[in-house]
Amino acid sequence: MLASKLPKVGTTIFTRMSQLAVETGALNLSQGFPDFDSPAPLREAVARHIAAGHNQYAPMTGLPALRQQVAAKVLALYGCNADADSEVTIVPGATEAIFCAVQALIHPGDEAIVLDPCYDSYEPSVELAGGRCVHVPLALPDFSIDWQRLADAITPRTRLIFINSPHNPSGALISRDDLDRLAVLIRDRNIHLISDEVYEHLVFDGVRHASVLAHEELYQRAFVVSSFGKTYHVTGWKTGYVVAPPALSAELRKIHQYVTFCGVTPLQYALADFMIEHPEHIAELPGFYQSKRDLFCDLLRGSRFTFNRAAGTYFQLADYSAIRPDLDDVAMAEWLTREHGVAAIPVSVFYQDAPRDLRLVRFCFAKREETLRQAAEKLRAV
Repeated sequence: MLASKLPKVGTTIFTRMSQLAVETGALNLSQGFPDFDSPAPLREAVARHIAAGHNQYAPMTGLPALRQQVAAKVLALYGCNADADSEVTIVPGATEAIFCAVQALIHPGDEAIVLDPCYDSYEPSVELAGGRCVHVPLALPDFSIDWQRLADAITPRTRLIFINSPHNPSGALISRDDLDRLAVLIRDRNIHLISDEVYEHLVFDGVRHASVLAHEELYQRAFVVSSFGKTYHVTGWKTGYVVAPPALSAELRKIHQYVTFCGVTPLQYALADFMIEHPEHIAELPGFYQSKRDLFCDLLRGSRFTFNRAAGTYFQLADYSAIRPDLDDVAMAEWLTREHGVAAIPVSVFYQDAPRDLRLVRFCFAKREETLRQAAEKLRAV
């Protein structure tokens, strides 16, 4: 008999809800991907590079041209003068980046702190490294850091703290003041950070993203993870990157080279070209997604759902307490999908121990206007 290394892990809720949406013909606002295409010049660049024969292994650390574009971007946006050769690594997706960073940091018996609700890959990565996750709930209703609980959770075994901003699933943001406070908390401790910033360009209402890359003290002990998939509407390309100081990057690369070795070559060429030729894309992205958030929220105002508009990401939480308080959020998500034709994600799945009275579901608004209008019409009828 095979003894599972992840006995508590099954098929993810994202896969299950997307499959249920297919089976029922529901509009899929559950899994976080767009239903519209990426920019035409980006797609054309891929075809051009495939035709040009750029189809063999890229360098393990990533195509130099793409690493240089990432370094230029983080310098322009965050003032971080990262060296493209020793501090930027291109990887096949942010999830792999997180996995490799965890394997580089965590030894058997070590502890990693996660702030619940959190992305579902964090804990399995820690467990596979022989570590243990300590779950610290974010403070409701605004999903802010409970600093006393975080301080109390730190032990001599703590080696890693995960932070995520903009935050999935809530859309909440970490501020510069939060980063300063975190720096004070861990200053004299042997603790590293994984800063999950895959939605870094999806920050709304004129607010600037507070990146660890812009915090010189924290950056010295951090892996900062981002995603080309989220930024360029190509989640299926599974291409991301990590920026970290040279010593940390060297350790991550030791793991990365034995997991996938390198990312997909023509995609890296295409992304480098697009970043050079279309720098306006990143500048326009907050407004692009804010208009979708505002459309969806405006349309939901005639429903019985209650919500505060997301400050970031392309997810909107909605409270259904006035509709079916008798259902937990997993049952509610299934009921919405089967009975009302809109698939959502229950927020409790992002927790180790969710509050019993949690009545929140997550909708993805990275959709065409037609999709959002159709979904909102169905939700107003609930």
